[in-house]
Amino acid sequence: MRINVTASAACLAVAMVWASGSAAALAPVEAPSQALSSPIAESLGEGIAVFHASAEARDRALPSFSMVVPRRGQAGAGDVGLSPKFAEAGGKQVVTIRVPAGTSLYGTGEVAGPLLRNGSKVTLWNHDAYGYDDKTPHLYQSHPWVLGVRADGTSFGVIFDSTYRQVIELPGTGGGDIRTTVDGRAFPVIVIERKTPQEVVKALADLTGKMPLPPKWSLGYHQCRYSYFPESQVREIASGFRSRRIPCDVIWFDIDYMEGFRVFTFNPGHFPDPAKLNADLKAQGFHNVWMINPGIKSREVASPNDPPKETYEAEPAALKASREAQRNVFRAIRDAGLKGDHYVKRADGTVYEGEVWPGQCYFPDYLRAETREWWAGLYAPFMAKGVTGVWNDMNEPAIFNVQSKTMPEDNVHRADEALGGQGTHARYHNVYGMMMIKATREGILAANPEKRPFVLSRANFLGGHRYGATWTGDNTADWRHVEWSVSMVLNIGLSGQPNIGPDIGGFAGNGPDGEPPMDRGTQFARWMGFGALLPFARGHTGKDNIQKEPWSFGEQVEATCRRAIERRYRLMPYFYTLFEEASRTGMPVARPLFFADPTDVALRSEDDAFLLGEGLLVVAEMAPDRSREPVMPKGTWRKVSFEGEAADPNLPDLYLRGGSIVPTGPVMQFVDEMPLTEVTLLVSLDENGEARGELYEDAGDGFGYQKGEFLRSRFHAKSEGGEVKLTVTSEGSWKAPQGRQYRAVVLK
Repeated sequence: MRINVTASAACLAVAMVWASGSAAALAPVEAPSQALSSPIAESLGEGIAVFHASAEARDRALPSFSMVVPRRGQAGAGDVGLSPKFAEAGGKQVVTIRVPAGTSLYGTGEVAGPLLRNGSKVTLWNHDAYGYDDKTPHLYQSHPWVLGVRADGTSFGVIFDSTYRQVIELPGTGGGDIRTTVDGRAFPVIVIERKTPQEVVKALADLTGKMPLPPKWSLGYHQCRYSYFPESQVREIASGFRSRRIPCDVIWFDIDYMEGFRVFTFNPGHFPDPAKLNADLKAQGFHNVWMINPGIKSREVASPNDPPKETYEAEPAALKASREAQRNVFRAIRDAGLKGDHYVKRADGTVYEGEVWPGQCYFPDYLRAETREWWAGLYAPFMAKGVTGVWNDMNEPAIFNVQSKTMPEDNVHRADEALGGQGTHARYHNVYGMMMIKATREGILAANPEKRPFVLSRANFLGGHRYGATWTGDNTADWRHVEWSVSMVLNIGLSGQPNIGPDIGGFAGNGPDGEPPMDRGTQFARWMGFGALLPFARGHTGKDNIQKEPWSFGEQVEATCRRAIERRYRLMPYFYTLFEEASRTGMPVARPLFFADPTDVALRSEDDAFLLGEGLLVVAEMAPDRSREPVMPKGTWRKVSFEGEAADPNLPDLYLRGGSIVPTGPVMQFVDEMPLTEVTLLVSLDENGEARGELYEDAGDGFGYQKGEFLRSRFHAKSEGGEVKLTVTSEGSWKAPQGRQYRAVVLK
């Protein structure tokens, strides 16, 4: 074995810098559309062009929230073959792009239903879509992006670069027009041409930025519920994982931890000492994530979860004093927001109020640099209590008791001039959540500058992966949502967001009530079986539902859940390597099967299986009757099975592609519970008797990796004379644990 260690340059993170501008006069400034003239094109580099409806439209185009590179280039479309056509109809902008027969279409972000999107119609308008299905017109996130794979495997991507409400209609596989209709002014269309879909996805990341490398602990298994409270229940859940030897890294806190749903407060009756709780959890190997919503309670009236008056009056004096102290913390925040003029305004100039969990609320105008800076500053005392992650929810924004489920479209955002200046909520609605998590991330980073921030957001927009992870929203405990878990994760990954997953077990409802295999336990076991292998792995369910911890359905289901989660931890060296790759290249962690062979049309619609990286294939059990076998890619695929898994029918099958090496480690109860002194390499030789793989390592947190403090080990296995010889070469200054050994297991 040869091990060479060399220093290398730090990875360069791509970040978007927002400039701030002065606030404009308060009025919903929206310039009228102009007549369209001849379209123009500008080349942004090899195989990338930006198209405008006219020179006038180009000069009036609003700034991009998605792209981190300039949209101006050299005149002409260069080597891009697609040619968008622009029109205006009924005050809306219409763009069509003709694609040939045999073109498979993907992307458009968060959409329920199958992976293949041909023949679908998607509305981009961030929406509180509790209990959604494949007929729900729009969900929580908007990605104005389409990926196309032609019959020969050559590929293209299209960004329809507008933040307004947009309807994308995709043709069938017989060819036709991709058509998008946008409510706002004329907008640019960016087209990418590449030889493969992988190259298109990488080019998208070059344009929209890369996901920052997350902290390693966030790649472990997460446990959540709406809600775990009081503190005693949280401790019981933590003990449940450790006593049952089920790995878990993170416990989550939904809104019931707050004092009357007031953000940045803690209910002293339920959580008298959150700093001590967080410290005690950390001593057991648990990190924590606490929810912060955008709605700031605006009125001095009781919140829905405030104690009734008679209960409050009967409370001990010390508890009442603690409650009042928390409410004073909140009042200071609310009043500072008013004093700083940080809230969204109505069209008439008054501060907007909308009802959410605490009652009537103000909403920070995250389109303003001053407001983002103020919001970011609120996190320092919050994080000082040992908080390690933040969950921004309800940030579409969701509003109760109005038909639209959001704020009025004529509300006014006094956006930075660099973001397009003052405009209506109709223009900025889809990026409201994105700008919230941008400010949240900046606040967490300022509070803990030596740690990598972790932020999860329900709402987002194309490019928002630069600021936070996402999940697929309030899904339902039925078999359709079990199946859609994979297709949704894959399409969002193809839309630029590598860190994504569903609520394992289903947020709405309890699941089927029948005999196996239609019972709740079987469904939960199957969901955990493959859900534990998706990029973001979190069990979660709603209030008043049954318990949905891994041990909640009896010993047999508990055993399956333990094996499923243990698989994730055995594969953690590989997962971390894939996330680092995603942070450099934009490649998804979970990938569609057609990435194995883009020319194989039979793989184009396959979503009962998925790839982790290039080499590891997961064949999921997502239906109760096991009635369908997925189409397998051509070539050599060898089955992988860890100890104790072979007899479990509810675990997905794993296969390793010929020519691949996957690094694995021992089962740990939490990430980095112990040093990785032995790395087991799963080796699947190709037809030439060779295989290759990679392992990326660093401290797991902090930013030393950007200064070369990482270790990238590359493996080459070759069969010679009846033996398999392994060569290891490495780069980077980070040191592997003392006594590190590599053990190769050659699959047959």
